[in-house]
Amino acid sequence: MTNRMRTLFLGLIALAAAVATAAVMLLAMGTPAPRPAAAGDVGGAFTLTDQDGRRVTEADFRGRYLLLFFGFTNCPDVCPMTLGRIADALDIAPALKEKLTPVLVSVDPERDTPANLKAYLAFFGPEFRGLTGSPEEIAAVLKAYKVYAKRTELPDSALEYTMDHSSLIFLYGPDGAFITAFDPSLDAAGLAAELTKTVR
Repeated sequence: MTNRMRTLFLGLIALAAAVATAAVMLLAMGTPAPRPAAAGDVGGAFTLTDQDGRRVTEADFRGRYLLLFFGFTNCPDVCPMTLGRIADALDIAPALKEKLTPVLVSVDPERDTPANLKAYLAFFGPEFRGLTGSPEEIAAVLKAYKVYAKRTELPDSALEYTMDHSSLIFLYGPDGAFITAFDPSLDAAGLAAELTKTVR
């Protein structure tokens, strides 16, 4: 996908979700936003379902660097923007594609079926993998990876609800060990530079 097409896609998502975003902001007024878990040695074993309907575990990603982002396909802003930055970073430093797998782990298993994940991730590139599972499986992964996620009702929106969640980007080594976490606001060039320093 070209940068122009990706920009158009992200713009359409932002426009379609404007009402939902406004509702979330109103609900959040006066309430401090939850802070992401501090970067640390986070992670663990999991068994989830990928965008092709295959059951996978963390061991299936061994041998490659793993870039994990927790989000959901109906996210109006942070998720598509972050995934777009990751995709652009890989375009800036294409050698990373040979050693690194970017993965979106859904925090919204009720709506994020494998088919929905597959259609959504096609906008960002063939390198991307998506993982979902039962609510219990996702809850276990969120706990292991110290990721915050909470359903917020949107009674006046066709979306019905959104997911408030932390948004760090986690990097794991080929051996599965935690390396670092990146702020999602890091631009594509900065992310490409940081990944290039680490991914060997």
